[in-house]
Amino acid sequence: MQKVKFIAGALSALMVLAAVGCAPNANEKSANTPPGTSAPTGTSDQTLTIAYSDGGQTLDPAEANDLTSDTLVLATYDQLVTYGTQTVDGRQIAKTDEIKPMLAKSWDVSPDNLTYTFHLREDAKFQDGNPVTADAVQFSLDHVKNSKVGSFLYGLMNIKSVTVKDPHTVEIQLNKPNHLFLQMLAMYTFSILDPSVVKAHGGDYLKDHTAGSGPFQLDKWDPATEADFTANASYWGGAPKLGHVVLKFIPDASNRTMLVSKGGVDMAIEIPPQDVDTLKSNPNLLVRSDPSNRILYFAMNCNVKPFNDPRVRQAIAYAVPYDQLVQDVMHGQANKMTSAVPHNMPGHTDDGYVYSHDLAKAKELLKEAGYPNGFTFTLTLGSGFQDWKDDAVLMQAELKKIGVTMNIQNVARAQFLEMQKQKNLTAFISKWTSFVNDPGYHLGFLLYSKGSADYNNYVGSAERVFLRDSTALGLYAVVWRLGLPPNVTRA
Repeated sequence: MQKVKFIAGALSALMVLAAVGCAPNANEKSANTPPGTSAPTGTSDQTLTIAYSDGGQTLDPAEANDLTSDTLVLATYDQLVTYGTQTVDGRQIAKTDEIKPMLAKSWDVSPDNLTYTFHLREDAKFQDGNPVTADAVQFSLDHVKNSKVGSFLYGLMNIKSVTVKDPHTVEIQLNKPNHLFLQMLAMYTFSILDPSVVKAHGGDYLKDHTAGSGPFQLDKWDPATEADFTANASYWGGAPKLGHVVLKFIPDASNRTMLVSKGGVDMAIEIPPQDVDTLKSNPNLLVRSDPSNRILYFAMNCNVKPFNDPRVRQAIAYAVPYDQLVQDVMHGQANKMTSAVPHNMPGHTDDGYVYSHDLAKAKELLKEAGYPNGFTFTLTLGSGFQDWKDDAVLMQAELKKIGVTMNIQNVARAQFLEMQKQKNLTAFISKWTSFVNDPGYHLGFLLYSKGSADYNNYVGSAERVFLRDSTALGLYAVVWRLGLPPNVTRA
């Protein structure tokens, strides 16, 4: 395989790893070149091929709500601001509490923290050649406001008005101060769209087309097979180093491992935890395992019997073999959740959960709830994640010991995501990554009854929000894993 350099600036957030706290900055330019290699001048003809788990749901930034869709958006769009970076254990990762310029070269904040005035770059252009203007910013924020998915995040921003002051100056007023305003503005949801392209096509054009100013142009997107990107040679931030990037959508995790092991791809994302040690022993591969704020959780629907009874939900919580899940399924590539807030997020506590593996306590609670002989329910899983299936099988065995029969239903990933949105699943296992590493953002999505990710119909008092009465049971926080050959190196 031809030698390929893994350059942060070249990928420009194609991996969306910044969102989970383990990637180079999306806007970082190439640094020192390792001995024995030569940095290309301008864009090269080299292609980087990455194995991904699924093909995504949409290309519309305001409607994107899965990691692959976010990847596609971040590669082809820019935002007003972006996140900084920090070095941890010699690796550069995102620092979401540090905000840096992107399409906005600078901004001013009023003394009362209610008015933000952004000054745009004069040299930024969309991929069709149109200039990035304040009108485009206003149009893009209105698009988010009127979207199905992004509108919830727009509401969290507390935006009162967006005013065009001149072609390169836009003013955003808030109803009340928001300490997360800039951090959320850096998210893919608030990508800046080319109004002329969107208006010319209308309808659902953005679902499967792009209209951005980002470092890569999307040549092909087939959610069943792959996405192909070509470097935007006219990118205002400098042409990417790589000429082409291909995302191969491989739902089966073992196949992703096989491909990267045999050189079929340059990089594999979300490799199975049981394969980590084997891959690390391969001298032809480099494996990165980095802590993230991604969590895996078991959700029970509050509106469906018997999970409308908190004692039943608590019984399930006591039946979960937490340590066994971490060791036998994740092979140490995860940490047991001790609160609703992940370990590497501000506000985390080791005393957030009162639950441990206690089958006697689980039986006692079921008896109190009127289910001394247990009950039967269906757990739904989306395809593509073997560890989810393994988790479910272990939990199934433990629940049987307290008289509860859990049937496991496996559905296609796209179908699973749609079923989640309908909020009518009895129970399911899913993952969540908070793009802003803040507990208010994190809990607002997952445990607020109006949150866009409250798929288990959670409604409760402040005491319940702190999980004394849990409907979304945190299982563990995931260590992000990826594998790549040594000829894919960071510059």
